Amino acid sequence: MDNINNKKIFSSFFWRFAERCGAQGVAFIVSIILARILSPEDYGTIALVTVFTTILNVFVDSGMGNALIQKKNADDLDFSTVFYFNIIVCILLYLSIFIISPVIASFYKRPDLTVVIRVLSLTLIVSGIKNVQQAYVSRNMLFQRFFFATLSGTVGAAIVGITMASLGFGVWALVGQQLFNIVIDTTILWFTVKWYPKRMFSLKRLRGLFQFGWKILISSLINTIYENLRTLIIGKVYSSSDLAYYNQGNKFPYVIVVNINSSIDSVLLPTMSAEQEHKEKVKNMTRKAIKISTYLMAPAMMGLVAISVPMVTLVLTDKWLPCIPFLRVFCITYMFYPIHTANLNAINALGRSDLFLKLEIVKKVIGIIALFSTIWISVKAMAYSLLIVSFLSQIVNSWPNKYLLNYSYFEQLKDILPSISLALVMSVGIYPISFLHLPNIVILMIQIILGVSIYLGGSKILKLDSFQYLWKIIKSMFVKRGSV
Repeated sequence: MDNINNKKIFSSFFWRFAERCGAQGVAFIVSIILARILSPEDYGTIALVTVFTTILNVFVDSGMGNALIQKKNADDLDFSTVFYFNIIVCILLYLSIFIISPVIASFYKRPDLTVVIRVLSLTLIVSGIKNVQQAYVSRNMLFQRFFFATLSGTVGAAIVGITMASLGFGVWALVGQQLFNIVIDTTILWFTVKWYPKRMFSLKRLRGLFQFGWKILISSLINTIYENLRTLIIGKVYSSSDLAYYNQGNKFPYVIVVNINSSIDSVLLPTMSAEQEHKEKVKNMTRKAIKISTYLMAPAMMGLVAISVPMVTLVLTDKWLPCIPFLRVFCITYMFYPIHTANLNAINALGRSDLFLKLEIVKKVIGIIALFSTIWISVKAMAYSLLIVSFLSQIVNSWPNKYLLNYSYFEQLKDILPSISLALVMSVGIYPISFLHLPNIVILMIQIILGVSIYLGGSKILKLDSFQYLWKIIKSMFVKRGSV
């Protein structure tokens, strides 16, 4: 039984990871092309507008969807009820942002923002149609469906965005890219997932789901507003270019993080929820998730820190060099994300959304204090404060599991220390190559090849269990394919 479960878990992770890598890989390449065509000011404008749609999307993407995944015996009545509820909420949200968009534009003294906000916010309505399908896929671990839907939308959006940018549409190229992506993604998912809303609705079921979901919703809303608060403040206090450099610095490490972290995150919650009555199993899953995620994340983040100068110069051109300090800060911050993700998923899987909400409030109080302590110093100071907040947030997120799972923060640090130490050694080893007087492409190739060699070689010499676990799975996959 355990073998079957392990196969399903790894298969689900594989498809989710493939979907994330494919989509983010294409999106990343497109963002590079667009960054070379468009100005930092265009990127600053879309970054500012996207904050508002991202915050409103929390009402669609969080809470009720997670409640459907977590509920043990969710049926068609539950799914249909949430579907119709989401549609109504999304329409109301769109009407709200449509009405207040001139106020937002006036606050930022950018009249052009009004129409951009109104058009880009159409993604809210599409998200409402897509959300329950996503929950169904996640609950049943049918992540292969995500792969085809997401990749098709991303590739189509890439063509639309690059074409519009080349024709001189400026910021509208980014708007068109986002709209096309979500419409195609949703359409394909709608036709490939074998679930459709029935003509049924239950206020009683809605209230039951809401009892769990509202805490997740509030937690996600607090987190999303907090995560985007820096963007809102930079857009108001500083220039669009400053905002663009800050966001561009986040983009490179985020591509890697979203592939690894969200893939594990998507598989972890439904898997843990199925075992919520067996705390020892949940602890083992949490521990394995933290160790494997960090083993993959640490070298990627530390490697990115080491290669940042030649990479940005080669890929984005010299006009984007000011984004490098921000890139390095985000890399260090994201390296510890597995601790956040695995701990919070364990808490949710055990049905303790009340704790989840309390943790979010504590972390955000810490973050806001750090933010407002640096807001008038500089954008860099605001970014550096993230390092302190990240460290304190790790302790906060892991604290409940010291008692719920008997898995303390110090045990977690002990589990990830080998991977992080090896990643640091690798980063220090390849960083000096940046100073060689060679073409940037040659420097990058040397750094990447040497970095991978150091990390994998060190993993084998030190016999890291995460390396051995992943290597065993990879070998078994090739053996099975060879025997077919």
